[in-house]
Amino acid sequence: MHFPGQHQKPGRLATVLTMVVLAVWATKAFAIVNHDRASGLTPLQLEIEQQRQRLSAVEEEERRDAVTQLGAMKHPDASRVAVAALKDISPSVRATAASSILALPGEESAANLIPLLSDKNEFVRREVAYALGVGRSKSAVGPLLERLLLDKEDGVRGAAAVALGDIADSSAIATLAAVMKSEVVATGLKKNSKSKKEQNPFVLRAAARALGQIGSREAVPALIATLENEKTEDDVRREAATSLGLIGDSSALPSLRNALTARDPYLSKAVHEAIKAIEKQKG
Repeated sequence: MHFPGQHQKPGRLATVLTMVVLAVWATKAFAIVNHDRASGLTPLQLEIEQQRQRLSAVEEEERRDAVTQLGAMKHPDASRVAVAALKDISPSVRATAASSILALPGEESAANLIPLLSDKNEFVRREVAYALGVGRSKSAVGPLLERLLLDKEDGVRGAAAVALGDIADSSAIATLAAVMKSEVVATGLKKNSKSKKEQNPFVLRAAARALGQIGSREAVPALIATLENEKTEDDVRREAATSLGLIGDSSALPSLRNALTARDPYLSKAVHEAIKAIEKQKG
């Protein structure tokens, strides 16, 4: 027997369940909003706090991601929270933190980063050197020069040279020029140590480029010597030529013109551009 409304019961039940779910969701949303308002935190502060809590996670990747998120905010408050990760047990987290604290004022970020130039992990030292270059604090010049001279890893020494070029402080010229002229004691600064000829092309290229970025005529003799040395790798000579063009000293023109016929077409092009740059500055 058919009773009126018999087939409507399932539809009514679904409607009632939907209303209950919506009511629960609304209650939770209201509670979250009220909690946020009660906390008095802005959306940015709430996000920073969330990432700060993640820095205590057991999983290394979660901690590293939290540091990355803090750095992406590009805010001093976020960077100050990320500072704690510089002491993380994981080299990957420490290395990531190096670039995540750069929203701090230059001297503040440098003060936190410089101690990590002595970190046991090569990757950390390298990333810290690059970060110091981005920060451009002159207080980092001395420690970076020490890494350039003393570090056993070429990757770290090259990163130090890159950073010195970014900072572009003239106090680094003498050491960078010595690297170009292979007069550096690569194994230490002790007296009576035998000098070691610099062999790593990356370090030499970085040193040559840094001298061009600093832009002082004091570096010209070392760069000319590198350009004229046909035993030096062509890509290093290219960097020397480019830096001579950046410095703009006309005393480099004879050596540059002699290098126009170099067997490497890319070197010839770099030389040509350097000559044009110097002549433009003269005219």
